[in-house]
Amino acid sequence: MISELTGKIVSKDPKKLVLDVHGVGYKIFISGDTFEKVKKMEPEPVRFFTHLAVREDALDLYGFLEEEGLNFFGLLISISGIGPKTAMGILSGATVSTLRQAIASGDSSLLTKMGGIGRKNADKIILELRDKIGLVEESEKTDFRGASDVLEALKSLGYPEREAREALKKIDKKIESTSEKVKHALKILATHA
Repeated sequence: MISELTGKIVSKDPKKLVLDVHGVGYKIFISGDTFEKVKKMEPEPVRFFTHLAVREDALDLYGFLEEEGLNFFGLLISISGIGPKTAMGILSGATVSTLRQAIASGDSSLLTKMGGIGRKNADKIILELRDKIGLVEESEKTDFRGASDVLEALKSLGYPEREAREALKKIDKKIESTSEKVKHALKILATHA
């Protein structure tokens, strides 16, 4: 898996760029917001957080200047029916913070203004992401994957999602390891049983 790349941008347009990493050019799909930021950058090495989308006929890289963008992209593509291109279209239409606010408040009008997102998909995004976004904000980290892994582990052990989320909120923020978080969550759940 390619999780990040650092190199010089050799060409760019509003939807993609080519990043030269030690003589190898990687085509990376980007959002409109990322394009605006890289337009203003000096020609020096740039670091991209990436997601590799594997399909039968292609390996596509999607890149973000901030890990927060990558994490939100991951949230979007976790929704059935929302693929990487649609997720990138959503991220091109608004900033991550604006999207978070719209989802948290249940405002689907922002999402429906974006190309390819109808009312039904906008409502689906809000329904599926509202709790996940709250979980990320409560953990006070941009590392959604860590909190998500703990939640999934607890659910796979048979705990209801609501109880697992409550236990996750009570875990000491200083604990960084996913396995340690799971252990502490299990202790919390055992005391409330």
